[in-house]
Amino acid sequence: MQLGMVGLGRMGGNIVRRLMRAGHDCVVYDRDPKPGVALAAEGAIVAADLADLVARLSAPRAIWVMLPAGTITETALAELAGLLSPGDTLIDGGNAFWKDDVRRGRELAAKGLHYMDVGTSGGVHGLDRGYCLMIGGDAAAFERLEPIYEALAPGKGEIEPTRHREGRNPTAEQGYLHCGPVGSGHFVKMIHNGIEYGMMQAFAEGFDLLRNASAKEGLPPEYGFDFDVAEISEVWRRGSVVTSWLLDLTAEAFAADEALSSYSGNVSDSGEGRWTVQAAIETATPAEVLTSSLYTRFRSRKDHTFAEKVLSAMRAGFGGHVEPKKPG
Repeated sequence: MQLGMVGLGRMGGNIVRRLMRAGHDCVVYDRDPKPGVALAAEGAIVAADLADLVARLSAPRAIWVMLPAGTITETALAELAGLLSPGDTLIDGGNAFWKDDVRRGRELAAKGLHYMDVGTSGGVHGLDRGYCLMIGGDAAAFERLEPIYEALAPGKGEIEPTRHREGRNPTAEQGYLHCGPVGSGHFVKMIHNGIEYGMMQAFAEGFDLLRNASAKEGLPPEYGFDFDVAEISEVWRRGSVVTSWLLDLTAEAFAADEALSSYSGNVSDSGEGRWTVQAAIETATPAEVLTSSLYTRFRSRKDHTFAEKVLSAMRAGFGGHVEPKKPG
């Protein structure tokens, strides 16, 4: 199958590589020519601009936009909409706000274009691990593009099958799911990232407690445990109920430097946590843990603890996120 890709950053470029490995043809564009040069050497066709990208695709076209949420994505989608023909499909695979998707879907439908919002999880490791895809849009567009989603998803792999799933949607076991109409994919991804905040915060606070117990200061002698958090994180990876990819990344960071001295603990939030809390308010749904984890990130920019260093290490591990530079 043929796909156009706009945005060749940390995830966009690897999505293209994974698709080409599966035999799909990709036409790519990025305003920075460097990633295009690398992908051309691997078999991609590089477009000079958006108009050239559209011209190189066969109808009905499908173009995936993988750009930061906000003005840059809005501008790219608007320009592409003016170049495409009825029956073509635009996909936003970035971390967009789901209400923006609903608006875009309505506007593009009036022009005869399909729009799909695809929540994409997998970070910088998705090329080899695959991407978990949460997909919104009309069913016909999903079915036409399903070979693309199937190629990007991780597949069943070695994960133990879930009991009692007889008769349920088989694509969820492959790592991709058509969640519903436009907006639903990014809504599910928004909640996914809110949960991610809470899980990361739980690990961060737990390891902070272990490290402080090792400090001994102010504690009775019998309470002064000399814990090695690198070894504890490693043993928890082996059969415990808190085993997870986040724990894997934490153990890897501790093994490299138990003090996490290369991290300041200034933890950014990428938007989905705020939107999750907003959704909780709008639906009157209690979300104490998710809300608290977001507020902790706000506080981390003023007062850092070891827990925030753990958060920074996890963010660097799964997404390649770098701490913001200090002003000045």
